Amino acid sequence: MSNSNIARVSTVAIGIAIAAGQAIAGWGDDHGGREHRKSPSPHGHAAQTPAVQLGPRPFYLVEGMDEGRLKDKLMSCTHGPFHKTDFSIGHRGAAMQFPEHSDVSYRAGARMGAGIVECDVTFTSDGELVCRHSECDLHTTTNIVATPLNDKCSVPWTGAGQNPAPKCCTSDITLAEFKSLEAKMDASNAAADTAEGYLGGTAAWRTDLYTGRASVLSFREAIALNRELGVKHTPELKGASNQDRVDAIFGGQAAYAQRFIDELTHAGVKPRDTWVQSFNKDDILYWIQNEPGFGKQAVYLDSIDPTTNPPIPRLTFAELKDLRKQGVRIIAPPMWALLDIDGNDEVVASEYAGDINNAGLDIITWTFERADLRHGASKAGWYYMFDPEGRAITKDSDMYKALDVLAYDVGILGIFSDWPATMTYYANCMELD
Repeated sequence: MSNSNIARVSTVAIGIAIAAGQAIAGWGDDHGGREHRKSPSPHGHAAQTPAVQLGPRPFYLVEGMDEGRLKDKLMSCTHGPFHKTDFSIGHRGAAMQFPEHSDVSYRAGARMGAGIVECDVTFTSDGELVCRHSECDLHTTTNIVATPLNDKCSVPWTGAGQNPAPKCCTSDITLAEFKSLEAKMDASNAAADTAEGYLGGTAAWRTDLYTGRASVLSFREAIALNRELGVKHTPELKGASNQDRVDAIFGGQAAYAQRFIDELTHAGVKPRDTWVQSFNKDDILYWIQNEPGFGKQAVYLDSIDPTTNPPIPRLTFAELKDLRKQGVRIIAPPMWALLDIDGNDEVVASEYAGDINNAGLDIITWTFERADLRHGASKAGWYYMFDPEGRAITKDSDMYKALDVLAYDVGILGIFSDWPATMTYYANCMELD
C-alpha cells in the first residue's frame, strides 16, 4: 500500500529514494533483474519518527533460513538502521501477541515499523463507528460474556457447549457500553463451564502475556492514535451481520460508507495518507464516484476462497480489466492466491498474480504471521494453501522466501502482518519504502 520509488542498495543511508524502475544494486542480479514496484508514499519516516524497535523475532527467522543468497542479503542488514516503512502494514496492530484492534496492539505495530496501521470499522447501536474485525466478534475478542452486557448479546453466553454458540455484536450495545469492555486475544473455550473459562483458549503459538490493560477503541480514537504515532491509515469498512441494522441506523449502505469517510474528513485526515478498504465492491465504487480523494487509493479486498461452500472463485481477467475501467486502482487478494510452487519446489508468482498485473491493477496482500509455520506450510492452514504439501515452505524462516517472491515477482505495494517487525526488517534491508 505504498507509492514511492524503489531505493537502490548502496553506500547511502537506508531510506534515500532514487528514480522508480531501477534495480537494486548488488541484489538485482540475485533476482534476475526483477524490480519491486513503486510504493505509494513519500520517504522521510526515519527523520520524522522515533527509532524502530524490531525485537528478536526477525533476526531469529533470518538466522534460521537455509544458506543462500537471500539469507546472505538479509543477514547483511542485522545492524540496521531500521525505520518505518509503508511496505509494512500493521494488521489489526500487532495481533500475533497483542489483543487486536486495541491501543496496545496499535502502539506495538507502530513501534515495529509499520508505516500504516489498520482499523476494521463497524458500528454500535447508537450509530458510532468502532474498531473490530467483525461486528459480531465481541464474545471472543473482549470480556463481554463475563460482564452484565452479556445479557444484551444477540446470543448471550449461557454455559458449556451451548447451541447456538454465543454471538455478541457491537450493534447490540452503545458506544459507552462498548468502551467499558476490555480487549483480549481472539479465542474462546466452548467447553468451559464458566464465563471466565470461556474467554480462554488462546493458541499456544500466541500469548496472553499482553492482555489485562488493552483498551478497545472507537474509530475516532484510532485515527487520533495513528496520528500520534506518526503512521498512516488503512481503515476497512466491515459488512453487517444484518443489513437491516445498517438501514435502520444509517439509512442504507451508501450512507454507512459516507459516514465512514466523514469520520476521516472531520479528523483532518489527508486522503494521500489513507487507503480505505472494503470487500464490498459497491463501497469502493461509491468512494470513487463520490469521494474521489479517498477513492483514488481505495483498496478492493478480494474475497477469493475455494474452501467455502460454495467456493468463491478468482476474478477473471475480464473482471479485473473491468475493475480498472471503473476506476479501481488497487486490489488486495490473500497472499496464497498470488503464489504457486513450480516443478523445482520453488515459490513463484501465480497465474492470477500475472493477470492482475496485466490488467493494470496494483496489489497489496494479506496476511503474514497469521499462521503457525513452525512445522511448515502443510500444517499452516489457509494462508499457505499455495504449498499444501510443504514442498517449499518447511519451517517458519521460509516465510521470507514467500515474501521475496511477493515483493519482486508479484510486485506488491505492501503487505499486512500480525507482527510487522518481520516485514519491516525485510523492507528496510531491500530499501523498499
